[in-house]
Amino acid sequence: MLLSRAIVALADPALRRDFVIDRTAVEDPADFGAQLDALCVDAEQGDEIAKEALVAIVDAMNDPRAEKAAQRLREEAAGSGLVALDRLLRRPSRSLAPGPRSQRAPDYGFGRPLTLGERKSLAKKTDRNLLERLLGDPHPDVIRGVLRNPRLTEDDVVRFVARVPGRPELLTEVARSQRWAHRPRVRLALVLNPLSPIELTTPLANLLLRHELKLVIESTNVPMGLRAICLEHSKRKYPHDRDDDATGAA
Repeated sequence: MLLSRAIVALADPALRRDFVIDRTAVEDPADFGAQLDALCVDAEQGDEIAKEALVAIVDAMNDPRAEKAAQRLREEAAGSGLVALDRLLRRPSRSLAPGPRSQRAPDYGFGRPLTLGERKSLAKKTDRNLLERLLGDPHPDVIRGVLRNPRLTEDDVVRFVARVPGRPELLTEVARSQRWAHRPRVRLALVLNPLSPIELTTPLANLLLRHELKLVIESTNVPMGLRAICLEHSKRKYPHDRDDDATGAA
């Protein structure tokens, strides 16, 4: 498919995401929606190029810059019966209350509450113990900085995402992180956390492997609408796809 090949021809993940965002801004929703739907179907059927391109599609749809275009595509999918695209962009309802939001600014052992600027500066440090403590910071800007720190490990991020109760605005930073969002363990932890923003985890569900979809479907903590979408995905995965044995990123 031309769209898939155009996306994967770009080597850098950020360039791929931005290419899709640019296309959503200038393309007619009817035409581009049909192309995206076909790409999603190809990915569900096990096409390796389409599966790789779908990662960039998910990145783009989860980017705030594409919010208006995504809504137009969502309406096009619903109006034109583009079922695969609808699964990608659908926004199931959430019945759970949001996580705690109020928290005092931490002092991190300095004996006084630190300013946001000071905490953002600390996020650049290489002290492992400090990084682990900073993952408890209540401000998204601090979490964003920690996620960019080269000393942070995948285990750190998985533990952070798996915390219950989570804070939706902090989990959003992980879901939009180019570095972490498509690590299989991180991605699954995001989808399994009941307080991850469902508008971000719904696209991520498109990238789950069959055994991961099964875990989500069997979880009683995941919102019912998201579990229903994962059930749809599990039924449409190509039966000879290598997903069951895969351990790397989709």
